[in-house]
Amino acid sequence: MSNVELLPVLDSSVVVPCCPPLTERPLDAEEAERAAKMFKALGDPVRLRLFSAVASHEGGEACVCDISDVGVSQPTVSHHLKKLKEAGLLSSERRGTWVYYRVEPSVVAAMGKLLAGAATV
Repeated sequence: MSNVELLPVLDSSVVVPCCPPLTERPLDAEEAERAAKMFKALGDPVRLRLFSAVASHEGGEACVCDISDVGVSQPTVSHHLKKLKEAGLLSSERRGTWVYYRVEPSVVAAMGKLLAGAATV
């Protein structure tokens, strides 16, 4: 498995791994840093709810206006969405006055691959 950094890709059938499965070998420092960045972003309950809202939204993308009811102010929602984007978990596109977010399928697949081996141990 190569040490390729997890990046969003246009072809959602391509998985760009951040790291090998946890049961394959110990992560090196760079791999652990990349994986920790993703999990740290998801470690906040509001961010996890926002990520889930986007991932489960019809069509695979959600307008910020559709997902902002998570019990915090709109500026706080924007802050959390920014953190999810910085971690590579979401991508966004501005359409008029609204921003639409989507979960990159390759990111979810790579996170699943990282954890998949651990589930069988």
